[in-house]
Amino acid sequence: MIKILVVEDEKPISDLIKLSLGKLGYSCDCAYDGMTAADMFDENVYDLVLLDIMLPEVDGFELLEYIKPLGVPVIFITAKGSVNDRVRGLRMGAEDYIVKPFEVLELQARVDVVLRRYNKKDSVISIGDLTIDTDAMQVVRNNEVVPLTRKEYDILLLFARNPGTALYRETIYERVWGGDYVCGSKTVDIHVQRMRKKVGWEHKLVAVNKVGYRLEE
Repeated sequence: MIKILVVEDEKPISDLIKLSLGKLGYSCDCAYDGMTAADMFDENVYDLVLLDIMLPEVDGFELLEYIKPLGVPVIFITAKGSVNDRVRGLRMGAEDYIVKPFEVLELQARVDVVLRRYNKKDSVISIGDLTIDTDAMQVVRNNEVVPLTRKEYDILLLFARNPGTALYRETIYERVWGGDYVCGSKTVDIHVQRMRKKVGWEHKLVAVNKVGYRLEE
């Protein structure tokens, strides 16, 4: 299992990150100051660190210097959004830089990208009788390959990585089609209905009134 260390002194934000990444199957430990985080590396091996800059005792930039020789990728998550801070963090070796406040889906996507870059991303997702091989882009149900279009596959993967989360039609369209959603369009609904019928999620992928859809956990 992928193990992530969240170093954030604001507990509500730390809890939100742990909850949202836990839904993707990641195991998260939390540290609320830089010194505790450094100590945790003596007892644990991590695949990724999500690191705030403004921390008690040891700040994020100092902690990054400590982490860098270990070869563990780091994503800064901070309210310090100036160009100078971003450039400093990236030049010091951070893989990415996310400015607060952030959208949970954006955080999840950026974490996925960095883990894939380091070949740490789990390539197989299992949900009930469904197996999704993200390397082969193949979906298998009851030992049979499910024929999906590319858009149907992308929608399936989006829900598989966000179980229990109500996804707006606008969000689905933006993540899958890459453009702005047109209010009243049935494109998302048609693709979702076709996909969930093919994979047997008629009762598992439910409509949320005036929002979109949610994959029941």
